[in-house]
Amino acid sequence: DFGRSSELAFVVEPSDDIAVQEQPLILYCQVEGIQPITITWRKNGVMIVDSENAFMLANGSLYVSRFQRVRGDGSSDEGEYDCMAQNHYGLVVSRKAKIQAATMSDFHIHPQSAVVEEGGVARFQCQIHGLPEPVILWQKNRMPVNTDNERYTLLPKGVLQITGLRAEDSGIFHCVATNIASVKFSREARLTVSGSHSTVYKDPMILVGPENLTLTVHQTAVLECIATGNPRPIVSWSRLDGRPIGVEGIQVLGTGNLMISDLTVQHSGIYVCAANKPGTRVRRTAQGRLVVQAPAEFVQHPQSISRPAGTTAIFTCVAQGEPPPQITWLRNGQILETSDHIKLKNNNSTLSIYGINQADEAIYQCIAENSAGSTQASARLTVLWADGLPSPPQSVKAETVSATTIQVSWKEPLQNTKEIIGYVLHIRKAADPEEMEYQEAVSKSTFQQLVTDLEPSTSYSFYIKAYTSRGASKPSEVTVVSTLGEVPAMPSLFIKVINSTTVQATWEPSIKLGQHEGFKLYYRKVHLSQYTGPVLLPSNVTAYNITHLDASVVYEVKLLAFNQHGDGNSTVRFVSLRETVERTVLNPPCDCVKDEQNNKTSTTGIIIGIHIGVTCIIFCVLFLMFGYRGRLLMCKNVQEQLSTPQIPRSQRGATGLVLNGAARRDRDDRDMNGKQLDMNELERLFPASLAQEQQDKGITSAHSPPAAHDDTQITTLPLDEFSIIEEQPDPLPKSPRSSSPAAPAPDHGPTYEG
Repeated sequence: DFGRSSELAFVVEPSDDIAVQEQPLILYCQVEGIQPITITWRKNGVMIVDSENAFMLANGSLYVSRFQRVRGDGSSDEGEYDCMAQNHYGLVVSRKAKIQAATMSDFHIHPQSAVVEEGGVARFQCQIHGLPEPVILWQKNRMPVNTDNERYTLLPKGVLQITGLRAEDSGIFHCVATNIASVKFSREARLTVSGSHSTVYKDPMILVGPENLTLTVHQTAVLECIATGNPRPIVSWSRLDGRPIGVEGIQVLGTGNLMISDLTVQHSGIYVCAANKPGTRVRRTAQGRLVVQAPAEFVQHPQSISRPAGTTAIFTCVAQGEPPPQITWLRNGQILETSDHIKLKNNNSTLSIYGINQADEAIYQCIAENSAGSTQASARLTVLWADGLPSPPQSVKAETVSATTIQVSWKEPLQNTKEIIGYVLHIRKAADPEEMEYQEAVSKSTFQQLVTDLEPSTSYSFYIKAYTSRGASKPSEVTVVSTLGEVPAMPSLFIKVINSTTVQATWEPSIKLGQHEGFKLYYRKVHLSQYTGPVLLPSNVTAYNITHLDASVVYEVKLLAFNQHGDGNSTVRFVSLRETVERTVLNPPCDCVKDEQNNKTSTTGIIIGIHIGVTCIIFCVLFLMFGYRGRLLMCKNVQEQLSTPQIPRSQRGATGLVLNGAARRDRDDRDMNGKQLDMNELERLFPASLAQEQQDKGITSAHSPPAAHDDTQITTLPLDEFSIIEEQPDPLPKSPRSSSPAAPAPDHGPTYEG
């Protein structure tokens, strides 16, 4: 590696400048490096020859005696200048310096006369273009405006603002523009302040809002915002993206103008000016975009390197700026042309030179350029070539072994073989760029290498280098050979039964199949040895229907892919149609026409049936309601009867039982109105077990003392266990017990019938 002092590099480069007409101009260029160094200048890419008007000084700077924007022959001294330095190791080119003539145009905006009421706001503007940017000053009544007055605000772009107008502000105003090229005066404008301060309410209003600006870092931006209203509105600023504006370098000019000094890229954004009525949310807004550009600068410079011949040299050059810079590479001052062994990657940030030789020795420059400026950096490549290195390996041959394997062989170099420590085999697909190359190391006693894991039907290039501890030999001759073709892989096969005589074979296209020309389909009955087929299908077909099959047997279906190298392995499937036939027998197909006619015929019957069913349901509900009501009435009467004190059986014949209640004395007079039931009827309804139960439960007779009536226990029969039949009184049967059912078993409860 070489020290920085020995590198050919610029200490001072020419910079952009604005020249004055008929005045001398000097462009500086200073270089360091190993002598002798030759310096030359170019303008717009053309070499400058020393003349009376322009010549190079002893220190390498360019002197222009009388700068002229336009000469008599139509030429101009304006343009882009660069400095070139060259020594024994190479050539470098400086950044381009843009030289422009100082100019000043006429005013294209003049101040306009205005009449404003007292307390209001007045604004005058004049605008003029020039190089460099003219400085604009204001005069009132031909005297400089007093800038110490806080009500007077002068903005850099030629704007004069006067707030809180008073009568003494009336007068004649004009502006004066000055730069190194000229001095110019605008037309005059009269300001008239009329009346007294008005107290009438006025909504806030922005007279002039911020305009869009594009500036460079470190410059100053002034965003104008002037508002009126009564009461006087409060002006505030914010960013549309919500980020804080900050305080460093921020200043408010006048009543609401925002000034940002020493701009950075982070200041870019949309700025919003708001005029608020004091104490309310009434507001008006205006916005403008600020774009801050940054000239290109390097984050990583390319570094000079020394590499043995036959190896790879890599230079890295990373630049930043706003907008992002474009990167260009030069080789000894000329645009670098890419080739098979010279590649640019990562948006030209990385320069790779493969298999370097002495012809690649040069100074390589990285030029980063955007609309805000350009910069350059250089690095030198030195190719090391030691004496006594081996000559290239001889008789390199490559033979195809299989679809994925090639065997490469070679012979020992003819010269300087004693120091060889090994060989390196360089492998690359013939269609790939050189940066896709990879290597395999081989021992010094081995003269062949089996290269595996290659792709079928693909061409590969091979060359060999012999290595010593001091460097590598030159590469051997390149040999190119292709791998064998490969038969396709097994396809995936699926069988779908369509009906009792047809199946469908489907398969999926896949890149795993490799290169294939089509498919072959075979099928047979499993008990036969002979296949039907092959059915040849093109590569874009993925399904085939096999018809006229016998449903009583099992079939074998076989599919394979083929290409020019042969048939691939087959995929086999078995299929039976017997289940399909059985399902068809169990579920015969419907006669859709007949069913449709039957459906039409049965529709009327369904409707009639629904009506009949609804009618039946209604009648049933009514019947149950009335029947249930009657049962409740009868059960109530029976309960009352059972709760009445009973008389002995011997006296029952003389005493009747009233159906609608117990034996009451007051109803004896109304025997003709009630329906009586004979006691024998009750005995028929409630057999002897009833009497026994009454005794067990302590039911007293009608002759019991009255005081014992309160202790009478009432037996209530559930409604579900009996019913009362109302009928006309009949003569008492001779044997009332003969009609009673047999007594139930002792271990069961009494059973009642009606």
